[in-house]
Amino acid sequence: MSNESFKALTEPLNYEGKDRKVGFELEFSGLTLDQTIDVMQQVLPGELVSVSKAEQEIEVDGLGSFKVEIDWDYLKRKAKAEGGDKSAWVRELGSLAENLVPIEIVCPPLTLEQCEQLLTLTEALREAGAKGTDESWIAAYGVHINPEVPSLSANVLLRYLQAFSLLQWWLVEAHRVDTTRKLSPYIDKYPEAYIRLLVNQHEVTQEQLIDDYLKHNATRNRALDMLPLFAFLDEEKVMGAVDDKKIKARPTFHYRLPNCQLEHPDWQLTEPWKVWWVVDALANDQQALDYWKQAFIDAERPLIGVSEKDWKERLEQWLKDREWL
Repeated sequence: MSNESFKALTEPLNYEGKDRKVGFELEFSGLTLDQTIDVMQQVLPGELVSVSKAEQEIEVDGLGSFKVEIDWDYLKRKAKAEGGDKSAWVRELGSLAENLVPIEIVCPPLTLEQCEQLLTLTEALREAGAKGTDESWIAAYGVHINPEVPSLSANVLLRYLQAFSLLQWWLVEAHRVDTTRKLSPYIDKYPEAYIRLLVNQHEVTQEQLIDDYLKHNATRNRALDMLPLFAFLDEEKVMGAVDDKKIKARPTFHYRLPNCQLEHPDWQLTEPWKVWWVVDALANDQQALDYWKQAFIDAERPLIGVSEKDWKERLEQWLKDREWL
């Protein structure tokens, strides 16, 4: 197992004053649902709860419930509606889907210390034949990172949105985001008009923060999807603007950008985490954040906006100078 640990957060406590936790979601192919369960039971043994042909859960003592599912909403709905595995048609459809649709592991919220156990899990999945983003030119498999927020304050959340927005062009390169995933609609960046709005804001109310976001990003398909968090704060407003049952209210960021590179022997979850850490660090460094907000305003060019190439090069050097990379 890799000796590398998850880099500690600059703000270690959540909005309730407890250790911040993070949930990971991994999408991959190469294994059936049953094979995935077998691997997990060897590494993280627990009580198996069968939901349907398309969904299983493992209750791991001290960690929580790990969900393992075939990532196909239609199959999951049919399986539940027709009594799980009682339907031969659902069983046949599920067997077919395992060869065409990715498997997804949804981990419970874990402390960074508990996340160390996921390193053993990913290595076991790799050894068993799991394959991630590079498996297919049509595959857009990714890793989702769901860090708990340190505060529910609108101004704190504004800082995170500002930090991510200023970094988003650089983040795509830092994660070496696969071309297939870049072309997919699932991890779109924030529009530049929204970035301009954010960098000119200093204080906001919760209502203004959510309204501004929904005006420019009324979709789950963003690299940093804030809808779960904003639904936690004001579910009626969010669901009124975005009619999507996949939105699950929770007090976390939903970061969808990283590739899932399970098939690479030198890859671990600590890699995408280190990149997300930069967002967290910038959000909690007000002096640095103010510098880059003003830099973005100053770099604006009439009609053509900010030069993405120049911006990324400048950020990269600054991050190296600060030893954040």
